Amino acid sequence: QVQLVESGGGLVQPGGSLRLSCAASGNVFSIRVMRWYRQTSEKERALVASITTGGTTFYPDSVKGRFTISWDNAKNTISLDMNNLAPEDAAVYYCNAETPSYRNYWGKGTLITVSS
Repeated sequence: QVQLVESGGGLVQPGGSLRLSCAASGNVFSIRVMRWYRQTSEKERALVASITTGGTTFYPDSVKGRFTISWDNAKNTISLDMNNLAPEDAAVYYCNAETPSYRNYWGKGTLITVSS
């Protein structure tokens, strides 16, 4: 089992920056890849960023160049640095961990509001 706890959400003005963190505990050595997703009441959950144990990252075009995912192995924590935030980035952000057997674990989410 893996437990994930997100933190760092809140209110930010358009153009601002925010850092999200996701602390993993439990059987962290079973994790193969970690991801951030986001979801609103109008849209399905969508991938925001991913990072493998080898450090390979992926970003969809919607956030490429603005968001950066990183993995601190010593702290079993991943972070998501978000810059130049826009109203369309407002959502509940979820941390996800996947094992080599494709078992997925989810955090409870953290809310980001982008508004002036």
